[in-house]
Amino acid sequence: MIEEIKQKFPEAYMAIDEATKDAGFSMASATMTCSLLQTLAASKPGGAFLELGTGTGLSTSWILEGMDPKATLISIDHDPQFLDIAKHFLGGDERLKLECMEGEDWVLQNKNQKFDYIFADTWHGKYLLLDEVLEMLNPGAFYIIDDMLPQENWPEGHAEKAIRLIEDLEQREDLILTKQCWATGIVIATKKAQ
Repeated sequence: MIEEIKQKFPEAYMAIDEATKDAGFSMASATMTCSLLQTLAASKPGGAFLELGTGTGLSTSWILEGMDPKATLISIDHDPQFLDIAKHFLGGDERLKLECMEGEDWVLQNKNQKFDYIFADTWHGKYLLLDEVLEMLNPGAFYIIDDMLPQENWPEGHAEKAIRLIEDLEQREDLILTKQCWATGIVIATKKAQ
């Protein structure tokens, strides 16, 4: 019961999923994670959203589904082949800005921007440039990461990186943190008001 996704899938989801499989992309977020992303997005009307790691746009489609008409989403990925899939199926949504760029470059060039919701689904903003990305959060904003439970595709030594990341997040005094052993292992943090 708890792991069933009963809400309506985004309109473009199935087509993106098929194109994702055809392209050989195997790093997409789990459907349960995407469902949560949609639910959390709905809590930020008119919000400024950031997704680090578009992939092919599967999670992007769920975030957009939860956003209201006045919200905006910037989604970044460095791989044009996969980003083109997202552009093809989601590019007509005026709330969405897709950028093909290395995560490090984007974060360093935009570190003065503020967001109400950040889904960090790539190295930058998660294992690299964590402090810089967390500084981009508005008070009350969500910071969301997944794949924190051991995954079959993790390279050797990655488990230790994940443990250190959780320890770093737990030590921060500017975040309220919840760790969930659900889906692929999700962490949701909220930026405290000063």
